[in-house]
Amino acid sequence: MKILIIEDEVLLADSLKTLLTGKGFQVEVAYDGETGRDYAELGIYDLLILDVMMPGLNGYELASQVRAKHLGTPILMLTAKSGVEDRIAGLNAGADYYLTKPFDTRELLACINALLRRQGGQVDVLTYGNTALDLASSMLICADKRVRLSSREFDVMRSLMQAGERNLPKETILSRVWGYDSNAVENHVEVYVGFLRKKLKSIGSNVQIVAIRRMGYHLEVES
Repeated sequence: MKILIIEDEVLLADSLKTLLTGKGFQVEVAYDGETGRDYAELGIYDLLILDVMMPGLNGYELASQVRAKHLGTPILMLTAKSGVEDRIAGLNAGADYYLTKPFDTRELLACINALLRRQGGQVDVLTYGNTALDLASSMLICADKRVRLSSREFDVMRSLMQAGERNLPKETILSRVWGYDSNAVENHVEVYVGFLRKKLKSIGSNVQIVAIRRMGYHLEVES
């Protein structure tokens, strides 16, 4: 699961990143509203955690702009403003939950898990053709054969299985797997697709990763 934190208090943002990374989440941080909006609108995150009181683009405006793009990513707002009107404003802007500072980390984690479950985080397996990807174990499975994927392989395969027959551009895979501000290049995607093709073949999968020039990759079932 990939989480984006949008928080201008650097110490708090970095503390949250450390906490959530320790819980097994992939976490990226934006320290201002404009950058956070640009990251959020990529549509590659499973959850947005954003502060309300930020200079420039505040949390209410950011949430409204994300929702205007028809993105359904869950939004958890963090704020020191605890009034009823403030909570109503946050929910009306598109937030799914409104957590008041200071908060207990146990409550934060409970909110995150609840929002991810609501979003479909409880799905354990993705399937395509005769092949399954176990999201809990990072195993690629075909009948009685299975192979474990590395973290990058898993993220690439998950993206491809979610897209299915729809072409997924290399740029999109780079953003989803390596991050919006990564120095990774398109060759990284090609290398990991090569790894995945070998692992699919090793377990007797009928799933092919098909490359379309200038369009990206999609999955097909061998006839």
